[in-house]
Order: sequence, then C-alpha cells, then structure tokens
Amino acid sequence: MSFTTANGIRIAYDDVGEEEPALLFLPGWCVNRSVFRDLISRTSQRRRSLALDWPGHGGSDASARDFGAKELFQAAKAVIEASGAAAVVPVALAHSGWVALELRRRLGRRIPKLVLLDWIVTEPPPPFLDTLRGMQSAEHWKQTVNETLAMWLHGVENPALKQFVQDEIAPYGKPMWARAAREISAAYQKEGSPMQALSHLLPAIPVLHLYAQPSDAAYLNAQQAFAASHPWFRVRRVKASSHFPMFEVPDEMAGAIEQFAG
Repeated sequence: MSFTTANGIRIAYDDVGEEEPALLFLPGWCVNRSVFRDLISRTSQRRRSLALDWPGHGGSDASARDFGAKELFQAAKAVIEASGAAAVVPVALAHSGWVALELRRRLGRRIPKLVLLDWIVTEPPPPFLDTLRGMQSAEHWKQTVNETLAMWLHGVENPALKQFVQDEIAPYGKPMWARAAREISAAYQKEGSPMQALSHLLPAIPVLHLYAQPSDAAYLNAQQAFAASHPWFRVRRVKASSHFPMFEVPDEMAGAIEQFAG
C-alpha cells in the first residue's frame, strides 16, 4: 500500500504490475478498494493496476470537512500524478464513473479510454431517484440502505461477496450515505445521463461498460441502440447476478478489460 495527499488528506492506493496504459480502479461511494482484489490479481499479471480509497474510505484518512465529487476527482488525480503513469485507463465502479468522465475532461489524452462497471448509464429511473432521496432522510436512510444492499445481493450465493457487503459496506453511517446520494443526484441533474455526457466528449474515446444488474432486456437494448449510433461505445452483460460482478466472474471481467485496454 502506498500513500499520496489530496487537499491535505492522505489517500491510500495500491500499485502493482507493469505495462501501460495503467488501469486505475475507482470504487463507488461507501466501497473501498478491496472490492477489486480478485480482479486486480488478474489484471496486474499483464498491466499496471492502481486502486485507491476515497477520503473516509478504507485506508485513506477521513476528512474533517464535507466533501464531494470535486474532492474525489482531486484524489484520483493525485494518485495518477504520484504513480507517474503517462497513460491511465480508469476502471470505474458505479457512480465513480462521474470521476472517470472528469478525469478525461481535465487530463485529456492521458486518459485514452474508459471502463465502466455496473453503472446506471441511462436516464435514472424514478425508483432509483426515490432511493437517493431516502438515503438523505434522517428517518428513512437506514431502511433505504438495507433495501439497497438486499437488492444488490438478490440471488447471490457467493460467500465472499456476502461477507464483503456485511463487513465493508454496511457499516458506513448516514453522513457518508447521504453525501453519496447528494453527489449522485447532483451529477444526474447536471449531466442528464452518463450516455449523454459521454456523447459530449470531444474527441470521442473508446468506452466499455461491463455490468450484471439490472438483468432486464430493455436496459441492454437501450445500450446496444446507443452503441449502434456511437461506435466508440461497447457494452457487455457479464454472467453474474450481483452489483459486484468482480466477485463472481473476475476472469471474464479481467479478460474483457485487458482486451479493451490493450
């Protein structure tokens, strides 16, 4: 484990493997970098793999002040600078995709491609927006979080994933969940949808979306239709059932990422 500093906060990160462009694994809110452990053990055999913890997550220090998307971008940028990597492909879990987008906007050619993992890349459905409001409610946040975790694990038999959710995600309290919901809501309100935001990147760059949830055909069809008119966008539904497919099919995901990044 290595450390760098962003906004006076010590940021923990891992740096393993060789060959560039390097992969930069970005966890979602209320998730630490260990979510990528099985995936990185595979990607690092062929490619340099970096993974960080956001402020107040995992091995990084907590912030004495409130923080949001701006500070997440600064933490990711600090890790890139500390690594010295000339080219970096962000591999962003869920809503850390907004950070990956900002890295491309700010760092340009240093970010030649993007990999997105299990993200709502379409317009956010109304039930999801209700969930974000519930996470910010003093009265309903805990129930909302529990329902969200149950949805993520629906039909999952993988014991390591169940343990990870119980030990590494469930313990976060209302301040972090409410902060996450606030920042995610603000991003969708500003950008419309990730696909819309991606379509505004100039020049366009290759983007790969690997996901497992939701399983309905309409979600996949919408992305395939987008890909048909935006050939730089690729989508692949992996053979998994949870919000964290890297626990279930790390070989499939590592192979797809390496093929795309290479």
